[in-house]
Amino acid sequence: MCGRYFLQRDPASLAGHYGTPSTSPLPNFASNWNMAPTQNGVVLRRNPQTGHRQMDLLRWGLVPHWAKDAKDGARLINARADGVAQKPSFREAFAKRRCLVPADGFYEWLTPKEARPRDPKQPFAVALASGEPMTFAGLWEGWKDPEGNWLRTYSIITTEANPKQAPLHHRMPVILPREAWPAWLGETSAGPEDLLGLLRPCPPEWLACWPVSKRANKVSENDADLIRPDPAVNAQPGLNDPSSYEPR
Repeated sequence: MCGRYFLQRDPASLAGHYGTPSTSPLPNFASNWNMAPTQNGVVLRRNPQTGHRQMDLLRWGLVPHWAKDAKDGARLINARADGVAQKPSFREAFAKRRCLVPADGFYEWLTPKEARPRDPKQPFAVALASGEPMTFAGLWEGWKDPEGNWLRTYSIITTEANPKQAPLHHRMPVILPREAWPAWLGETSAGPEDLLGLLRPCPPEWLACWPVSKRANKVSENDADLIRPDPAVNAQPGLNDPSSYEPR
């Protein structure tokens, strides 16, 4: 799954990476090393009027347009790849409102075999070994409250974990390669089966993974030290290779 992630790059850097027009306004946002549900996050969508990619801030936790209130958003932070085309909460967004969700990486938690019930789980950071931003497959939705105010929200699509991620959790976010972005955003023609075919685990060699401080367990903790390797954790080699990650 994906319940917490981090994004430390600035708007201009992301705009260059994702090819948004230089004339397009950029949202104002700060680095976030502990992005949590219901917070505002950066997404990229296709503007149907211009045909260009557009960067916006939306709230994490999808609220279907037909929902009676916005409470469901806290539950719908993730959408399972095997249900996006059928489930009422996601099927219309899958057909019409797909987006890209940039991240520098995400957190996942490991429960040690010898852990006691009250022991905090060990957080791990997961990023692309190449140092590039991750690009999650996302869905977005617009919801209007009784006063006529619009709330725009998003969800991150998850799939089964690849062998690198599986020791931490049986699911992981869908990480789209650059060549899949046009189809996912609707810039090129793609049918439902083609789109569903993109929702698969990334190759395990793409990823770098390492243990970090248990401070990451608290949403209130939010600084660059959260993603520093924790030398006190003796993790197995496949879950401790931070040296291969260097943001670029």
